[in-house]
Amino acid sequence: MALIVQKYGGTSVADPDRIRAVAENVALTKRRGNDVVVVVSAMGKATDHLIALANSVSKNQSGREMDMLLTTGERQTAALLSMALADRGIDAVSYTGSQVGIITDTAHRKAKIIEVRGDRVRAAIAEGKVAVIAGFQGVSTDKEITTMGRGASDLTASALAQALGADACEIYTDVTGVFTADPRIVPQARKLAKVHFDEMLEMAGAGSKVLAMRSVEFARNHDVPLHVRSAFTWEQGTLVSNEEPSVEDPIISGVVTDMTEAKITVLGVPDQPGVSAALFEPLAEANVNVDMIVQNTSTEGTTDISFTMPMADLAEAKSIVQKVAEQIGATKVTHDDDIAKVSLVGAGMKSSPGVAAKMFRVLADEGVNIQMISTSTIRVSIIIPSADMERAAIALHTAFGLDSGADYSAPLPERK
Repeated sequence: MALIVQKYGGTSVADPDRIRAVAENVALTKRRGNDVVVVVSAMGKATDHLIALANSVSKNQSGREMDMLLTTGERQTAALLSMALADRGIDAVSYTGSQVGIITDTAHRKAKIIEVRGDRVRAAIAEGKVAVIAGFQGVSTDKEITTMGRGASDLTASALAQALGADACEIYTDVTGVFTADPRIVPQARKLAKVHFDEMLEMAGAGSKVLAMRSVEFARNHDVPLHVRSAFTWEQGTLVSNEEPSVEDPIISGVVTDMTEAKITVLGVPDQPGVSAALFEPLAEANVNVDMIVQNTSTEGTTDISFTMPMADLAEAKSIVQKVAEQIGATKVTHDDDIAKVSLVGAGMKSSPGVAAKMFRVLADEGVNIQMISTSTIRVSIIIPSADMERAAIALHTAFGLDSGADYSAPLPERK
């Protein structure tokens, strides 16, 4: 008998019909002789609606009260799924994150897991029950309800799988697995049978929305393989694990696109020690997650610094940077929210020189102007005008031999 942790995302449980379909799959898994623990997200856009509701009644929401509000979405799903399972003769019980002992630090809205106790889950499993757990939430060391950020239901599932010693952790979503590119942008993208954690981590960091970055990082660090599957087709998906790629695997595993970032440029920055710290420390204190940074060569004692951050943080970042620019004597601050990030990711880059050069040649032939470049051992990311993103992604996907040979035909979720 295997212990299987299954996580179902918001689109997988978006309405009563979807919840009943999920209940059928859970029941089938249970009837095959497995122990099952289920982690659920809020239904569809329930979290967005709760945030909008908060915005309609208050301009200044405390982290504590927002966490109290937002956790209700997942609790609703957990209770409804347990009811649907009961109708199918499956004994199920729903729990909040705090009830199963997911202990976090005290940072509201983006808490980090400190410990997963799981005693009540183990007791439910011992009684032959399916435990249905509200994802993305826990209880802090100060005994306050906390949430762990958007997409953290994946993290809840990974953490529970590790704590319980599960035999499998299945992440059910609205796509059939991890693809070489977003099929909505690159029609000839194909599904990958397996991906190394390091590659998946780079993909998540580059903007892929299939798995949340923190869940991948946790799963890698604790060696919890993740099986990414579709809750709509139930077909085999993509295994994400620490298994090393073989020599036959392609150099590049995927082309990742992201249109959720913005760029700020500070012109005429005095080229002297401490200036960069003065610029980026206030951003860090405000929890603005800076991504790519480029500093030009100093000319006549000044330089220009450009960096990217999530579009959602642009207004706050502009305000902070403008104040710092005045303090350090910079001449001007500009911003650009009409950009896109395109990344090549592949473990084969470690032993294959020339990937960046080929990437730049392909883009040059397409007439795409590169604004910024960032690299790691297995990733090359560039910032380009958003209007060029689709053309660039398709050209790179073809140039690195990733095309499937036919347009992807399965139904796809809407782009967010």
